[in-house]
Amino acid sequence: MEKIEFVLPGDIEARSFDIIEEELSRRGIVLNEEQKPVTKRVIHTTADFEYADTMLYSEGVIGYAKNLIRQGADIVTDTNMAFSGVNKKVLADYGGEAHCFMADADIAEEAKRRGVTRASVCVEKALEIDKPVIYAVGNAPTALIALHEQIEKTGRKPALIIGVPVGFVNVVAAKQLILAGDVPYIVNRGRKGGSNVAAAICNALLYQVRKEDQEKA
Repeated sequence: MEKIEFVLPGDIEARSFDIIEEELSRRGIVLNEEQKPVTKRVIHTTADFEYADTMLYSEGVIGYAKNLIRQGADIVTDTNMAFSGVNKKVLADYGGEAHCFMADADIAEEAKRRGVTRASVCVEKALEIDKPVIYAVGNAPTALIALHEQIEKTGRKPALIIGVPVGFVNVVAAKQLILAGDVPYIVNRGRKGGSNVAAAICNALLYQVRKEDQEKA
């Protein structure tokens, strides 16, 4: 039986990350230093070490994403759950705003009229935002497919795609479209992901920017 460990409430997260680091070491897993804060926060959110192997990053994307945040980029999520999980205060400190259009009446009406998913229509609305957008998808592969279609048809694209939808129908294929495209990405290979993972990736980037800027101050 595992022994109960006494940890003060304010120290639980730090202790959790220590345990993750210890277990990565025991497994012989060495993460890319730049990507480590993101991958570790995903593992922290899911308690699933498979993410150490399946998280995929386009070249230089971490530094690029942090610069987007510093420049005031907005974050658009495909679910209200992911939207709720994003640290909007830290984002606002850099001039960014979080959005989720899924519950908007005009989105539902247009999706019904055209016979498509609300996630697809949300993509079109997000691409109308007149500033850099980080599009974080944790649930709907149709959002990734719609992003790919908009890029192909109109040339409009988000600044960064976080593609971690979870499920069985079109999930793997939708992620492959993003991996094969030319938009910087953070994607989890395979069926795993979720709104909590999308929010965790956004927060890992936000917290890393805040930490670096506080250290410089």
